[in-house]
Amino acid sequence: MNTRFDLKSSLQENRLFLLRATTLIVFVLILFFALIARLTYLQIATHEKYVDLAQNNRVKLSVISPVRGLIFDTKGRVLAENNPTYSLELVPEQTPDLANTLERLSALLPISKDELALFEKRRKQQKRFASVSIRNRLNDQEVAIFSANRHLFPGVDIQARPLRHYPFPELTAHVVGYVGAINEQELKTIEPANYRGTRFIGKTGIERTYETELHGYVGYQQTENTAQGRSLKVLSYTPPLSGSDLTLNLDIELQKIAHDALGDYTGSVAAIDTRTGAVRALVSKPGFNANLFAKGIDQASYSQLQNSSKRPLFNRFLRGQYPPGSTLKPFLALAGLDYKTVHPHQRIFCPGFYQLPKQTHKYRDWKKTGHGMTTLHDSIVQSCDVYYYILAHELKIDRMHDFLQKFGFGQKTGIDILGERSGLLPSREWKKRTRNQVWYPGETLIAGIGQGFNLTTPLQLAHATALIANKGSTHIPSLVAKINDKPRQTSTTLPITLNNPQHWNTIIDAMYDVVNGARGTARKIREGAPYKIAGKTGTAQVFTIKQDEKYDEENVQEHLKDHALFIAFAPAREPQLAVAIVVENGGHGGSVAAPIARSIFDQYIQVTP
Repeated sequence: MNTRFDLKSSLQENRLFLLRATTLIVFVLILFFALIARLTYLQIATHEKYVDLAQNNRVKLSVISPVRGLIFDTKGRVLAENNPTYSLELVPEQTPDLANTLERLSALLPISKDELALFEKRRKQQKRFASVSIRNRLNDQEVAIFSANRHLFPGVDIQARPLRHYPFPELTAHVVGYVGAINEQELKTIEPANYRGTRFIGKTGIERTYETELHGYVGYQQTENTAQGRSLKVLSYTPPLSGSDLTLNLDIELQKIAHDALGDYTGSVAAIDTRTGAVRALVSKPGFNANLFAKGIDQASYSQLQNSSKRPLFNRFLRGQYPPGSTLKPFLALAGLDYKTVHPHQRIFCPGFYQLPKQTHKYRDWKKTGHGMTTLHDSIVQSCDVYYYILAHELKIDRMHDFLQKFGFGQKTGIDILGERSGLLPSREWKKRTRNQVWYPGETLIAGIGQGFNLTTPLQLAHATALIANKGSTHIPSLVAKINDKPRQTSTTLPITLNNPQHWNTIIDAMYDVVNGARGTARKIREGAPYKIAGKTGTAQVFTIKQDEKYDEENVQEHLKDHALFIAFAPAREPQLAVAIVVENGGHGGSVAAPIARSIFDQYIQVTP
């Protein structure tokens, strides 16, 4: 009995052992084949992927941003430059706990809520692998503090970046413009590869218009690194191509004189070299500090600029549209001569008002008692309104439109800067198309003294003045003279041909006497001048005065006072410079705007050969 039992137990143990051994062998074989399958997958199927990962751990590709081109004035003075600055930057992809990192950074360095908000805005606009600025312009002490704690902040580092700086921030704010952070809309239009590592782009003025030339092209560098990220050696290097330097026709000394001559007034000045079309001064006042935008303007400062009643962000010389007032009279007189509606010696009686046939409404002259018998020459010198009511009635609005259009009114000058507006030169067709209304004879009379629907920019006025100074020929206004050392090509406008070329002299002689004649409306600015100026004053109404009302200059609110205008060129017989000046709510062109032109001419003609 016992022997049989022992034998049975021994057989059962052997079977159990074999079962367990077989199970273990099968399990080991399964693991072995799984390992073989995994190795096969890693070595063959995903070989390239892991080689790339290993390569990326070992080799780092860095983008090298190009240096933005500089901007100079016509005499080589720097208008836009790049100053080195330290920037605290973070790569979101390399930062495990972003919120905690920012909290600890704020405890280490002074980082404002506005800077954190701006960081969040930029972070959402960028890819996770892109470096995003937290704070710009760190001082040496702050750089040292962070460097000592660098190991505590993975994904955060200090980068040396060039920061755009404008030595004349208010003088050139509108013409040179400024750079600012790239926004979402701009990200859709720029070439992403060429803006990797670049945070700023031209926003306005020359900075925006010539963005492609100023920006340059990025470079790349491959470095071999240790597991800790330390660079061992450079494997390849493609240098960046720096942006082109621009030399402007602008003269910063003349710009400052024009700016200062405006005093406390709001307004604009445009000055063009009549011989070349080179723009020597473009002033829009008030301006603003362009450096605020270059370094990243805070919301409070931006709101203050945006909400100011004086609109410092508004570019007046390019986008300001004003009634030309009496500055339009020399052009309209030329139209009358060319269409043979009047002749130079014809005399027209001015009683102080004009009435259309069979109408009782009186269109008044600025001089209540009238100018008496007036010739074309006198009408320009003394700025007789009645003369131009009559002339406009004879010409009709469509002939006025067609002739004035030759001088560039109602259209852009073609200057090499973005944002120019065209002004408005009315006609029957324009009113029907835009307002679905007929044109009235009274509107023609108002257009004849540069009021009504007429609108022009200061730049447009300066360009038209240069056309008179050159007797029908001139260049398209240009701001950029050279790109690097290569002169920029400019072009001329189509010359204006008159039926009788002598009529140019008739108009120029009258404009000469506006300044130099005994009764000229700008005669006060001729005193002590070693050269002669030819010009025309203008006053543009801001609001309409009713038939039975009188304009009370002393009691009218400041923002409702007339605009003061003046167009001029000098020297009168051999012109070098044409200017147009608009002083908002300045009152009289002869007493307010004309002295500004004198200051500009004094500087330019004395220093220009």
